[in-house]
Amino acid sequence: MQEDKIRRALVELLYRNSYGVVISNIVISLAAVYILKSAVSSGWLFGWLGALYLLTGMRVIASRRFFGRARNDSRSILRWAWLAAAFSWISGLLWGLLGWVGFLPESPIVLSFTVIVLTGLVCGTVPSLSAFPPALVGSILITVVPIGLRCIIGESEMAGAFLFLLVSLVVINLNYCRITYRMLRETVALRLENEELVEHLQEERDKAQTADRAKTRFLAAASHDLRQPTHALSLLVSTLSILGRRGTVPAKDARNLADRAKSIVGNLSGLLDALLDISRLDAGVVIVAKEPVSLRKLFADLRDEFGGVAKERDVGWRVVESDRWIDSDPITLKRILTNLLSNAFRYTAKGHVLLGCRRRGAAVEIQVWDTGTGIPADQQKAVFEEFVQLQNPARDRAQGLGLGLAIVRRTAQLLEHPLRMISREGRGSMFSITVPIADIANDHATVDVDRGDGDGSIGIAVIDDEREGLEAISLLLRTLGYRVYPGRSAAEACFAHAVSGSDQAPIDLIITDYRLEAGATGLDAIKQMRSHIGRPVPAVILTGDTSPERLKDVAASGHLLLHKPVDVERVRQAIIQLCPSEMPAASTSDH
Repeated sequence: MQEDKIRRALVELLYRNSYGVVISNIVISLAAVYILKSAVSSGWLFGWLGALYLLTGMRVIASRRFFGRARNDSRSILRWAWLAAAFSWISGLLWGLLGWVGFLPESPIVLSFTVIVLTGLVCGTVPSLSAFPPALVGSILITVVPIGLRCIIGESEMAGAFLFLLVSLVVINLNYCRITYRMLRETVALRLENEELVEHLQEERDKAQTADRAKTRFLAAASHDLRQPTHALSLLVSTLSILGRRGTVPAKDARNLADRAKSIVGNLSGLLDALLDISRLDAGVVIVAKEPVSLRKLFADLRDEFGGVAKERDVGWRVVESDRWIDSDPITLKRILTNLLSNAFRYTAKGHVLLGCRRRGAAVEIQVWDTGTGIPADQQKAVFEEFVQLQNPARDRAQGLGLGLAIVRRTAQLLEHPLRMISREGRGSMFSITVPIADIANDHATVDVDRGDGDGSIGIAVIDDEREGLEAISLLLRTLGYRVYPGRSAAEACFAHAVSGSDQAPIDLIITDYRLEAGATGLDAIKQMRSHIGRPVPAVILTGDTSPERLKDVAASGHLLLHKPVDVERVRQAIIQLCPSEMPAASTSDH
């Protein structure tokens, strides 16, 4: 490819230089006719001049056609190079004939003029024809051969000297041709590399500008969607405060306010979770653990999960079962399908939603069909951008946040599973993800854990420099039945553990906030606690930070990461995951 570009550039240079050759032929030929008119017959001179002008006209026409449309055709570029060479050879032959008739030792003026003209023409071929060496070599040789023959067969005393100078001139110019051609190639190659570099830089600049605009739009939309529920929650708290100052709050009002607050907090938590997913994908800390996944089990879970949604919305819900096993990350793949199904139900007011799959060679295409509103053709790329909701101009959070398909696109890229969409406005959509079939399709055992609250056998050190957060999580853990050793720093937690008696009250788990006072981090606190305990106790890091750099740091530490706000189920699952020795016997079921 690069070689073709270099060849095309050299041939273009060859035709650009041909215009200079045309001008020199016209000017020098007129001078030649004037000098040789007394020594050569007029018929021969005007015939020679006519042939030269005819050739010149043909070269001009060929050059115009080349620059008009042919230079971009890489298949014919070599033919155009040889055509230019042929023109040069014919031109060299005509000037060589002039040298034959103009080699007149008895007429010093004519001889001198002939030698000077031929010398200039031979030297002029180096800059004009070096872009294509066959054109230069052929032109030089054809130009000097006639006068060389005259020197050999002539009886003039100067013939030998002329022949020596002629040979030397040819050798020198051929050497210059080799050097010039090499330099031209290097110059053209360097220019092409610079053009590619500039083009690449422009593309990167455009990508950066696009990313910057997208990030600005992303932050603006995120700010709006964060402020709205926070504002509503603030009003509810103020209302509750006013009711409290008036006296006892009626149970009905309290339940109503609590339900509304819970709904707002749920929306807020959903937005924070979605923003966190985007940050984790940007940070590259999402770890993919592929394994054989049963489509029957996956589809059964999704059928049960969305059964209530289908009934509530009065939408048909069908799942086509499959016995195939696929190779993917089960958790990440389920989140992709959950997002696709949530969108399908959200935008399907009537009709049905279908989940199924089709065999595609060595892969399976999992498809989600709906009979919803569909997506206009000119908007089908935009729906995969952050905070884009075509059917939600008022940004009603009950209809989602516009981050689902953006997360689906990025996660599918991470899993290397091709994503596809077909949609017709007013008729519905089909979203699919293609997953390779697993090499091993044996039965796999899964462990279902049903764990109750703690019985006091697990001790947990809790570290948070904010007193409200420390007291809240400590109260939750004690309510769940765990022993808690709280502290606003690792030193305070160590002290709380020490005064309880370390032998009778061991620490089995560390839960710490990431940002602590005095510039310390949760990673520092974990090291200090482990040093105090004397063994590598598992740890959980809590954080509200979505910075990609922070996420990378925590992911590199290997500790379990939970993002605020956390609920009781997440806390339970973390304890069960990191303290398996304290769990009751798990039940095992084969699928």
